[in-house]
Amino acid sequence: MSVDITIPSPGESITEVTVGTWMKQSGDWVDKDEIILEIESDKATLEIASPASGLLTATGATGDELAVGEVIGAIDTSATKPAAGTATAESASASAGSGDVKATPVARKIAADEGVNLASIKGTGPSGRVTKADVLAARSSAPATTAAPATPAPSAAPAAPAAPATPTPPVVIPTSSTIPGSREVRRVRMTKLRKRIAERLIHSQHTAATLTTFNEVDMTRSMALRKEYKEAFAEKYGVGLGFMSFFVKAAVQALKAQPTVNASIVDDEIEYHEYMDVGVAVGTEKGLVVPVLRNTEGMSFAEIEARIKDFAVRARAGKLTVEEMTGGTFTVSNGGVYGSMMSTPILNPPQSGILGMHGIKKRAVEDPDNPGNIVLRPMMYIAMSYDHRIIDGTEAVTFLKTIKECVEAPERILFDL
Repeated sequence: MSVDITIPSPGESITEVTVGTWMKQSGDWVDKDEIILEIESDKATLEIASPASGLLTATGATGDELAVGEVIGAIDTSATKPAAGTATAESASASAGSGDVKATPVARKIAADEGVNLASIKGTGPSGRVTKADVLAARSSAPATTAAPATPAPSAAPAAPAAPATPTPPVVIPTSSTIPGSREVRRVRMTKLRKRIAERLIHSQHTAATLTTFNEVDMTRSMALRKEYKEAFAEKYGVGLGFMSFFVKAAVQALKAQPTVNASIVDDEIEYHEYMDVGVAVGTEKGLVVPVLRNTEGMSFAEIEARIKDFAVRARAGKLTVEEMTGGTFTVSNGGVYGSMMSTPILNPPQSGILGMHGIKKRAVEDPDNPGNIVLRPMMYIAMSYDHRIIDGTEAVTFLKTIKECVEAPERILFDL
């Protein structure tokens, strides 16, 4: 008996996907619910599990574009499982000593193809999981094997008379055909997710009257508060206390004061939202995704931090659902984790505003407690891009000023000021 493997729907409005990496190959034995394939849509990456136990026949190739519901392979359930120790396509591709190692499916596939031992790699992913980047780094750093000389070198011969000096040859300027080094290029098809990101960015630039306003935040008091309570916070809630929760809570205060920033344009109307669904940008190997914190106005610091941590872990493992990445009313992006000092974030349509955080650096500023004196303070530039069609400059500047005030005096968040 044969059981078909069909393309499931990754989410509403998605009708086509791209075949990603096969974790198993035709002829491999697979168990029911074992991950055998990744597919990519324009919004997310989805893992496909085997619908039954048996021998796999894969009919779709990596890069193929298939419609939802199409058959991509089959499982022969009448086949007999190979005895332990019998060589199969699966065992031939497994890297030595990697069975108990935590690794992403893509990392396992590359390790098997390249003959890299996963057990020798220190994972940098969540919970020490080995990622694709870890495997590639291990492969590139592997020492090259140097062949030993076949025969001993002959004894030195008597020195010959010095040859007459020859003139130095002229310097030859290389031409395009003699330049040393590789001149090859390669092209890789864009994933649906990357193409969708590109389309949305262009759409945002073409449809909104985008303007950006800037300010700077003195992080002294928020950093002191975090330092004082981070251990007790982690002990009680099981999650670290980061600065993202400070800014998300500050954004809630600012959105309450400037509700237009939480609105969007629908045809010729302005749609105001009585809830605050804040998207948090998360970087992954396949691109930037923005999962959404629903009804952030009712969330505590601990709830925000726990949800953001969960989003980050599942985003990098390709486990986020389409529903978790749609419907936000405002976005917060932290480019500071990558070292950014200043940027102009791009709107995430149909949202009308986005807050950009940046790196914290000590700079010389006037001491707020002793006017006229200069001190070093940990400072962060913040930026807000907004749709000028519905948000006026005064509203945008006031919004960003509220963010600054709340982060510089975090007790304002506590007292809802």
